[in-house]
Amino acid sequence: MQLNTAKITQDARILGTKEADASAHLICLLDPAFDVAGLPYGAVLKQRLRDADHKLKPGESFHTQLPNTRGTRITLLAAGPDQSAFDRLTQARKALAAQQPPAPVALTLACFGLKPDAAGRACEAFVAAALAADFRLPTYKSEPEKAARLREIHIYGHATKHGYARTVAEARGNNLARYLTALPPNELTPGNYRKRVEKLARGYGWKAEFLDLAKLKKLGAGAFLAVAQGSPELDAGILHLRYIPKKKSAKTPLALVGKGICFDTGGTNLKNAKYMHGMHEDMQGSAVALGTLLALTELKADFPVDCWMALAQNHIGPKSYKQNDVVKAANGKSVEVMHTDAEGRMILADTLTLASRAKPKLVIDYATLTGACIGALSTRMSGALTNRTELIPTLIAAGETSGERVWPFPLPDDYKEALKSDVADIKQCTLDNDADHILAAVFLKQFLTNDPDWVHVDLASGNHKGGLAHIPSDITGFGVRLTLNLLLDQKLAR
Repeated sequence: MQLNTAKITQDARILGTKEADASAHLICLLDPAFDVAGLPYGAVLKQRLRDADHKLKPGESFHTQLPNTRGTRITLLAAGPDQSAFDRLTQARKALAAQQPPAPVALTLACFGLKPDAAGRACEAFVAAALAADFRLPTYKSEPEKAARLREIHIYGHATKHGYARTVAEARGNNLARYLTALPPNELTPGNYRKRVEKLARGYGWKAEFLDLAKLKKLGAGAFLAVAQGSPELDAGILHLRYIPKKKSAKTPLALVGKGICFDTGGTNLKNAKYMHGMHEDMQGSAVALGTLLALTELKADFPVDCWMALAQNHIGPKSYKQNDVVKAANGKSVEVMHTDAEGRMILADTLTLASRAKPKLVIDYATLTGACIGALSTRMSGALTNRTELIPTLIAAGETSGERVWPFPLPDDYKEALKSDVADIKQCTLDNDADHILAAVFLKQFLTNDPDWVHVDLASGNHKGGLAHIPSDITGFGVRLTLNLLLDQKLAR
């Protein structure tokens, strides 16, 4: 796995014919009012638009080749002033796809007539999309397809003071999350996952502690252990990583928590083949937490970050937990098991307890948790729930401005009535098809200690066929970009 990224250069000068002729892949970002005649080879391009009866409206693009010796692939794109971040990113992904094959080794972006803010947003979307498109997910074909790697991105007509360090960090975090999620389940077992991450921790200087099954038993983490007990391998556990800024900080740490079920059979409530297929991706929440940690580390965040990865498999076997089992979680609450395929909330319950004991100001957890959330939103956006109603506008704003859209659901106290148990403190879930994404969050909330601010992200959009926003693969790695917006733009960790 290589997280290397292309070199990005900026030049405030307007791109001329000489630079256009030197480019193999050129994308021109235009103000909708800009006259195409003002571009290099503008007369030819304007005639081609006429011949195609194509009016370049905001949000639309036109693809052709320049009449030069190189045959430069050129895309004309009208950057609409009122486009959402999601639309900009989607447009960038599709425009880059139209530039291939072959995949670009060098990509040129050129702005014409755009105001600085609009140019900055448009360029950032294309940088994000280019870095996502260039990344190679794991393949096991005997004759893998060879593709050139993107080495350079040249930007003309716009220059930012701080460059694209944040976009690069977000891309590296997202690429890591997608790569890990794509690994097959016989390769990414909890034990192998742990080894990969511990190697990464050494490279980034993170402190790492692994709470194995014996330690979790001493901590009374019976909810986690119930899920892990069906596995023939005793490699499950909670991996705790810690980033500490170089400059001492009095700020309360941020806690990132991720569901890391490396394969989910459903347990004794066995899934059928259709729904079991793809369940190696059930660890995507932990990969997103890890990718977010990586991005914050590369940006040298000035606050400490704890990352808690709950690593296990939900196997079926003679020792598997079963319906009507009663187990005791790490916070002392007893849980009645209602459905063994609701294992994610079981492992997260104990992990949230341990994470919140450290008294973080904010806890964010990520999980591919419920089909109910997909039923409510489809896979185009993810669900978000919080114990602070005042954060709901912030969550919506972060989704809109990052392009990783979330929609908040309520967390009313009366929903807890559905989780009342006759034999335990709480039911794990119900057997009815009623708002399980909300009930799952209601359940998880019971395992927070010290009352931190809490955001639960139900990753309905963890996999979207054909890609989503700037991400070209079905596996989206959704959440890294959203979280950096929450923390750095919405100031949620301050």
